[in-house]
Amino acid sequence: MFTGVAERVPALRALYEDLHAHPELSFQEIRTAGIVAERLRGQGWQVTEHVGGTGVVGVLANGEGPVVLLRADMDALPVEEKTGLPYASTARGVDGDGNEVPVMHACGHDMHVTCLLGATAQLAARPEHWSGTVVAVFQPAEEVGGGAAAMIEDGFLDRFPRADVCLAQHVLPAPVGMVATRPGPIMSASDSFRVLLHGRGGHGAAPQLTVDPVVMAAAIVVRLQTVVSREVAGTETAVVTVGAIHAGTKENIIPDTAELLINVRSTTPAVRDRVVAAVERIIRAEAAASNAPRDPEITALPSFPVTLNDPHATATVVTALGGALGPDRVVVLPQPITGSEDFGAFGTALGVPSVLWHFGGTDHALFQGIGPEDLVANGLPDSVPTNHSPHYAPLPDPTIRVGVTALLSAAAHWLPRPTGS
Repeated sequence: MFTGVAERVPALRALYEDLHAHPELSFQEIRTAGIVAERLRGQGWQVTEHVGGTGVVGVLANGEGPVVLLRADMDALPVEEKTGLPYASTARGVDGDGNEVPVMHACGHDMHVTCLLGATAQLAARPEHWSGTVVAVFQPAEEVGGGAAAMIEDGFLDRFPRADVCLAQHVLPAPVGMVATRPGPIMSASDSFRVLLHGRGGHGAAPQLTVDPVVMAAAIVVRLQTVVSREVAGTETAVVTVGAIHAGTKENIIPDTAELLINVRSTTPAVRDRVVAAVERIIRAEAAASNAPRDPEITALPSFPVTLNDPHATATVVTALGGALGPDRVVVLPQPITGSEDFGAFGTALGVPSVLWHFGGTDHALFQGIGPEDLVANGLPDSVPTNHSPHYAPLPDPTIRVGVTALLSAAAHWLPRPTGS
């Protein structure tokens, strides 16, 4: 199944650079979806477009055997690229709130699409090496947590062969060639909120006649830092982030309102409930302490569930990845990553095992003297750009080859070689 992967890399690199230079925001992946559909049809796949909006599904049946779902996400982020690469994005887009924003593949979804298209090409070209059916899912809108749900709501379960296992991968700023996963929770749940604080505006020279929502917002931001440090045990995992504050128009005007955007990450239902309740309690208490004329408005934004890896299927994937890439390249994570994913929605909806793994895409030169165990224990060096950074971009080669190989090797366990071949 792997014969010819290396020969595909130059063409796949050209595809990757094109996708990187032309990113598209969530549910706007029209150009990307068109490229995916055209490539799949050229490889001989049965293709369905516009699944859940801009999603694309390819099906390749090759005799009797299990059904394996392979997923890649396609959307980009409202980030202005600063990598300096010759194929860096200069794209602009309009976000869901109607704002014009820069657009960048700052999370590696262009790499995911490239690797899955490389794997689909191999599967189509080497039918003598496997049997069964593969469902290749190119999903929109992972970044906003709605793409998988949109595809499922669009009849995914009834329109396509029912998978026996769901597999996916995500590129991270780890040394290229390294892969990492774990059984059980692999990525955190994410809950986000928009908070509108009500004050009473007025002149900056007479603050005693106002209720200042900017001071109220500042007090909330500071107090929220105590939720994890004082209400979550050291053996548990949670993160609370205030990602945006919007208030006022001029330095000498106290505004009527202030807006906060808040994100909570957790890995268990108990911790989630405790942290979300604490966040709401603090917001309402600080508003009351500030004598706000109205209660704050707390609006839930799109959320992500915990991503759970099936233990038995994960053990199989770890063995397969170790066999293809070398056992010293595979790391079993001691705890979940605090980022979030919606890939698990497919396995949950289908009622089948799913496995997500991470693969490195960063030059080894940035990790001199740092081994996999050091990364797990101490985190990334400050010099390594992370996902969602304007400086983040995976190293195309050999990341593409590793990503294609990882997908094929993981799927191979469920796609047995035909008898006598």
